[in-house]
Amino acid sequence: MRFCTSELKSAVIASYLKKRFKGQEILNVTGIRREESAGRRKADVAKADPRLAQRGAQGFTWNPVIEWKIDEVKAAIARRGLELHEAYTRYGMTRVSCAFCIMSSAADLKASTTCIDNQDIYRTMVELEASSTFAFQSNNWLGDVAPHLLGSELADRFQAAKRAAQLREIAEKKIPLGLEYQKGWPTRLPTMDEAKRLAEVRHTVAGLVGVEALYLDPAAILERYDELLRARIDATPAVPVHLAFDSSQANSWGQQAAFGF
Repeated sequence: MRFCTSELKSAVIASYLKKRFKGQEILNVTGIRREESAGRRKADVAKADPRLAQRGAQGFTWNPVIEWKIDEVKAAIARRGLELHEAYTRYGMTRVSCAFCIMSSAADLKASTTCIDNQDIYRTMVELEASSTFAFQSNNWLGDVAPHLLGSELADRFQAAKRAAQLREIAEKKIPLGLEYQKGWPTRLPTMDEAKRLAEVRHTVAGLVGVEALYLDPAAILERYDELLRARIDATPAVPVHLAFDSSQANSWGQQAAFGF
């Protein structure tokens, strides 16, 4: 879930710009280039940006160097007597991002750990892996990037978390089809046998991760599903149904209704 780009950067910048330039048209200039990624190859040179729009004023994003190659970027920087970010010049990274970005390559993650300023952050993030049993990047564990920085206690817990993750994944595969978390979940009520299997899975995962979970027996699980399904029904807005009506049949319907009573 790459929410960070929008929620911690783009949305924050847009909010600040609208406050600073209230009621004015805003032109947001970025430095993205087509050769940086497949997604950016399709980007427009300029476009209206609804995030920057205000009452009576439009907002736009402009990407003036979108066609530039990397050598052109470096040449422009050199002509102005500027220097590349030290992430490139000192640490040999291919991109500047957060210290440990989920989009980073293995080489860039390793390079980032060589910066002393990043090493406490590294240990904090590996701590999350150790306590959650979830890897930083799908099956790629951040703790494997620079294990010499972890210390013996965290290193032991990290290895234990990796073993627990394998057992957790085995348990999660036992979740019955259609009862996995998905959009619109829950979609149906489990059978008693399925509720028993869910209880076993929840017991196993709670023990491996070290959390106190609720709904650990079949009856409690069925009750919880029923509660959630009822809540979904209650939250679903009523949709009016319009029935076609043939006035020519009204008399016959009335006679049938009278006969029926």
